[in-house]
Amino acid sequence: MTLKHSILVTGANGQLGQSLQKIAKNYPDNQFTFVERDTLDLSQAESIDTYFQSHQFDCIINCAAYTAVDKAEEDTVLAEAINHHAVKQLADIAKAQDSVFIHISTDYVFDGKQHRPYVEDDTVNPQSVYGASKLRGEQAIHAVSPKGCIIRTSWVYSEFGRNFLKTMLMLGEQRDSLTVIFDQVGTPTYATDLAKAIMQIVEKNKHSQLLDKNLGLYHFSNEGVCSWYDFARAIFSMANIDCAVSPIETKDYPTPATRPHYSVLNKAKIKQDFSLNIPYWRDSVQACLNSL
Repeated sequence: MTLKHSILVTGANGQLGQSLQKIAKNYPDNQFTFVERDTLDLSQAESIDTYFQSHQFDCIINCAAYTAVDKAEEDTVLAEAINHHAVKQLADIAKAQDSVFIHISTDYVFDGKQHRPYVEDDTVNPQSVYGASKLRGEQAIHAVSPKGCIIRTSWVYSEFGRNFLKTMLMLGEQRDSLTVIFDQVGTPTYATDLAKAIMQIVEKNKHSQLLDKNLGLYHFSNEGVCSWYDFARAIFSMANIDCAVSPIETKDYPTPATRPHYSVLNKAKIKQDFSLNIPYWRDSVQACLNSL
């Protein structure tokens, strides 16, 4: 009997964690362990140490993060604990246990002032506490250098938790009209597509050991580009919701945290290294609506 490949997924109740749970049955050669805060509290260093004293995995997928972007502007200590210090601790553990470490980061590490899709080695310049804490997490992983990769993503939505798509569905049913920002441009990412990409990377690495050679940095979102306004209109059109949407500028909708105006990610590297076929964003919105 061959031993199954053991995979730990942190942030089990988040959008990506739940999406990985949804597709886990398609990967029967792996033994998945999904943990939430009550089992592994990433805001507490002792909790992390205690957990790994009695657990070891072939692969650690860190989907947990402090993602309340506006709240992070005040809640700096907790954002830093989860997005930076815990990430360094996990990277140290992964290196000590010889585990593959896959960590999810964000487009918010960029300032959004560029006008072409961001490649992995473009200059980082986060404009928010959240983005800065996520960047320090990335830098900590690079300093430790476990085997594995960092995957930056953007505008994640799913059937699970709170996200833009579900908020639009709720507001669209309640209101006759909405205003949505049109001068922030990026690409929505369906969490199921990201989960499938992660598992394709895990499976390919079993044979290629690409992630065992050096720490990789990759970008992943769905294909195409849109504004939040376009995203909202597409959701209403596909869901047959009769709600008028008017475009507004970012300055007309002030928030505590500054968001990047342009955060389209170039996916050429991840597609080439792992033979990924990435769906177009509108097709994935339809897939998510179908499963809702």
